[in-house]
Amino acid sequence: MTDKPRLRFAPSPTGYLHIGGARTALFNWLYARRHGGTFILRIEDTDKSRSTEESVEAIFDGMRWLGLDWDEGPYRQTDRLDIYREHAERLIEKDLAYRCYCTKEEIEAQRKAQLEAGASQFRYTGRCRKRPDHPDQPCVIRVRMPQSGETKFEDLVKGAITTSHETIQDEVILRPDGIPLYNFGAVVDDATMGIDIVARGDDHVNNTARQILIYQALGYEPPRFAHLPMILGRDKQRLSKRHGAVSVTWYREAGYLPHAMVNYLVRLGWSLDDKTEIFSLDDLLRDFSFDRVGQSAAIFDPDKLQWINHHWMMESSGRELAAPLAEQLAKLGVDAHGDPRLERLAELFKARTKTLAEMAERARVYLSEGVGEYQAKAKRKFLVEASRPHLEAIRERLEKEPPEGIDECGLEEWMREYAESRSVGLGKVAQPLRVALVGGTASPGICETIALVGRDESIRRIEAALQVIE
Repeated sequence: MTDKPRLRFAPSPTGYLHIGGARTALFNWLYARRHGGTFILRIEDTDKSRSTEESVEAIFDGMRWLGLDWDEGPYRQTDRLDIYREHAERLIEKDLAYRCYCTKEEIEAQRKAQLEAGASQFRYTGRCRKRPDHPDQPCVIRVRMPQSGETKFEDLVKGAITTSHETIQDEVILRPDGIPLYNFGAVVDDATMGIDIVARGDDHVNNTARQILIYQALGYEPPRFAHLPMILGRDKQRLSKRHGAVSVTWYREAGYLPHAMVNYLVRLGWSLDDKTEIFSLDDLLRDFSFDRVGQSAAIFDPDKLQWINHHWMMESSGRELAAPLAEQLAKLGVDAHGDPRLERLAELFKARTKTLAEMAERARVYLSEGVGEYQAKAKRKFLVEASRPHLEAIRERLEKEPPEGIDECGLEEWMREYAESRSVGLGKVAQPLRVALVGGTASPGICETIALVGRDESIRRIEAALQVIE
C-alpha cells in the first residue's frame, strides 16, 4: 500500500444514491481518511439519455448527509472528452488500437454465425484489424487485445484472479461521437487522476483484466483492485426496489441518523470480529481495512438497520436530536425549529421510538395547536359528565400558574390533594386530563405533559374537552 493513497467514488447519475453505491463510497472514504490519503469524487455522466442533474444533486446530498466529504472533484466525464480522444489516438499511433468500420448489421451477422457455430458468447472477429484506415468515416475505436495468454492480478478482497485472453475481444473504447466506453473512460480517468486503489462492487471483476490490459497499452501502472461483495435482499437476490427502500435519501427522510446508517453500511461486507455490531466513526477510522472485507454477499436487513438506529438514538442527547426532530416535524406541518421543548421531547421519546419520524409522530401533539382527533375509546370512557368538575378545577388551577415555567412538583402535589379531597383515585383526575391534552391515555407524567403542552395551550385543550362533554 502507498503511504498516501488516492481513492475515488465514481457513480453514474442515473438515479438516487443507492445503498450499494453509498457503501462503496464509504469504504473508499474510510480507507483514504485512515491513511491520510485523498478521496476523489467523479461523476460518470456519459450516458446522456439517463444522466440527470437531479441525480447528480441526489448523489451530493446523500454523501454530505453521510459525512463523506471529498478532497477533489466533483469531476465530470463529459468535461473530459478531449482527454479520452487524445488517449485513443495515442493508442492508434502505436498500433495498439484501430478504427472499426463494421456496421451494426455486420456485427449482428458475426454474432449470429458464432452462436450457430456453438459459441457461448460473442467475440468480435477482428475484421477491421487490417482494414485501410479512413479517419473521415464514422467509426468506433477498438483496442487490440492479446489473443492468447492470460492476465493475473491480486485482488485485495478476493485474492488471486486469472483471466484467459481467449475470453476477451477487441474492446470498443470510443464511440463515433467521442463518448468513451466504461472500461476505457474509467482507466483514463483513474490513471490521469493518480488513483492507486480502485474499490468497487464485485460485479466489475470481469472488467478488471480488460482494464489492466488497457492500462498497459497506455503505458500506465495499473492500480490495486478491491472488489466488494454484492448486497442482496432477504431473498438473496440483488438488492433492488422490490426489497423496499434502496435509496440513501429515503432513509434520511424516514428519520434515520447518518452515523447509524454509516454503522450499518460498513457491516454490509466488513467486520472486525464475529460479535461486534456497533461502531463509532472513530472506531472505523482506526480499524477499517480491505483485508477484513468478506468475499460472500451481504444481506440487507431493514430490521437490523432499525435496531442500530435505535441504539444511536439512545446514545444521542436531546440536544443532538432536536434539530433533526424539527425537520421531521416540519414534514408533519409543525414548525418547531428553535422550540426549547424539542430537547426534552427527544429525551422523553428516544427510548420509545426507533426512528426520528416515529418520534415526530409521538411529539407532534405536544407542539401543535389542538389535539386533532381523540381516540374513540378514550373519548367514550373519559370525556364524560363525571370528569367535568375535575377538568374545570384543573383549568382554574392552571390559570393561576405563570404563563412560563410551570411548577410541576407543586402542580402534582395539588392534584394529589385535590383527588384526596374528592375521595377519588388520582387516575380519575389524571386520565380525563390526559385525554384532553393529548387525545389518548398514553403520555408522560401528567404534570410533565402539561409543562410540555404549555399552560395556555393546556387551558385551551381542557376547554375544548369540556365542550365535547357538553
